Amino acid sequence: MQYDASGGAASRGRLIFLMGPSGSGKDSLIDAARERLFAQGVEIARRVITRSAEAKGEAALGVSVDRFEAMREAGAFSLDWQANGLSYGIPAQLDAWLAAGQSVLVNGSRAYLANARQRYPDLVAVGLTVSQQALRQRLLARGRESNEEIEQRLARNLRLQAYDPGVHVVDNSGSLASAVEALLALLRSEGVIADAAGKKPTCKLPD
Repeated sequence: MQYDASGGAASRGRLIFLMGPSGSGKDSLIDAARERLFAQGVEIARRVITRSAEAKGEAALGVSVDRFEAMREAGAFSLDWQANGLSYGIPAQLDAWLAAGQSVLVNGSRAYLANARQRYPDLVAVGLTVSQQALRQRLLARGRESNEEIEQRLARNLRLQAYDPGVHVVDNSGSLASAVEALLALLRSEGVIADAAGKKPTCKLPD
């Protein structure tokens, strides 16, 4: 049990599980909101991915498939999943942060949401949406996929536009600043970060 300076029991942190189609701007949103989240005591987990460290994208730790499996077997991850031919892991430090009362934002996967909810029932699920036009432009600009692969991603995005019940939707079709404000407003409404009056967050515990 963690205690605060007054001797009372400290609230457990909450997991913020951010999802969105490839190219929806998750990495950009995280980077843009990073300082303001840190100021509110929210940590951002650095993912471990079976992708070359030289690959474009987030500042993740790139490892080989064998190294990833060895880490997973050793219990190095609180969460791990596979998507788009890659393996993703969230370091076990996540649980230490949560136990210490710090909320943590994770760049997650929609396909893994049910598993994450089983382990963290009080998580805040956030789903990014983006228009097809904006998504096509972003996928073309980052230059990771062929035109055929981009069209396949766009078709998949159309099929998966609707999120499961309980997922808070943030539209990232417009300016990044607007998406940041929408994310912060959502976290305030969930009691994860302090509101405009400076009221401290309260922890929503599962039944």
